[in-house]
Amino acid sequence: MAGQLLSDDLWNEIESFFPTYEFSPKGGRPPAENRTVFTCVLFVLKTGIAWEDLPLELGCSYKTCYRRLRQWIDLGVLQDIHRHLLTQLNAAGRLELADVLIDAGLIKSPLGGQKSARIRQTAAAAAASRT
Repeated sequence: MAGQLLSDDLWNEIESFFPTYEFSPKGGRPPAENRTVFTCVLFVLKTGIAWEDLPLELGCSYKTCYRRLRQWIDLGVLQDIHRHLLTQLNAAGRLELADVLIDAGLIKSPLGGQKSARIRQTAAAAAASRT
């Protein structure tokens, strides 16, 4: 299933947005390829599994995958890819705004939202609480 998540055409379109990772002069393990890591990110997003449950058979560990995703977010890579793909769809006349808008009802409100008022007691308690 993971191989189907990222086609060659899509990867060729977005590959230039990712930073290159060089071998360390001190030695060590070579860095995981961006395509492998991005495919793992898509796998986690599509299946909804926890990062820790990411199968090693996909090509990289969950720690590498999550760390690289955080780096890409901080560098704005994913925003640039999103903007580029939307521009391409718009130029082809295939952009439907209903498909790209985010429902704000799914976003958590800052500071937990409005606090509810305490419920007043309407009658005296029958006995004192023991807890």
